[in-house]
Amino acid sequence: MRRREGDGCPVTGLLQLIGDKWTMLVVRDLARGGRRTTELLAGLHPISSRTLVGRLRDMERDKLLERRDYGGSPPRVEYRLTERGQKLLPLIDHFRSIGESLGCNDCRDHNERTGSYCDACPRRAEGTAEQTVRRFEKDDSIVLL
Repeated sequence: MRRREGDGCPVTGLLQLIGDKWTMLVVRDLARGGRRTTELLAGLHPISSRTLVGRLRDMERDKLLERRDYGGSPPRVEYRLTERGQKLLPLIDHFRSIGESLGCNDCRDHNERTGSYCDACPRRAEGTAEQTVRRFEKDDSIVLL
């Protein structure tokens, strides 16, 4: 994402760092630990792999996440939030609270649609481990970066 020169305001700087909706959704999905690209694609549907890879690269450049390459064939890459990226987690909680208070969506709708709550959701404890595993078994394709 192109960065414009800021006006010196921290709000402007943060909004430029966040960039777009996908950044915060990646943060949401990395809240509980590292994820592979295919797992992120499944959780962020309908994001394209090209858009996701671009956001991941921007977030790595901005030191919000780290990319761990485990090598192998097929290649195994995992993304994790850095300490800097974890500072965005309270925003996720605030977004959820405000979204609920405005009646934007309901976490239970996400659970019915995907079989689990999103990774940062406090309701995730209500789901079972089987539901979480089933979510990631849906897509076994390989994404080369």
